[in-house]
Amino acid sequence: MTAQLLVPVELIEHRIYLIRDQKVMLNADLAELYRVETKSLH
Repeated sequence: MTAQLLVPVELIEHRIYLIRDQKVMLNADLAELYRVETKSLH
């Protein structure tokens, strides 16, 4: 059985930014992907 991804890889890749040679994601994008409020992220 093959595990299915809950979020398509393309959706995640488009939310990764390169800042000063570091790959980063905005907390608002992470919260949306995980379907939580930003204050829930630690």
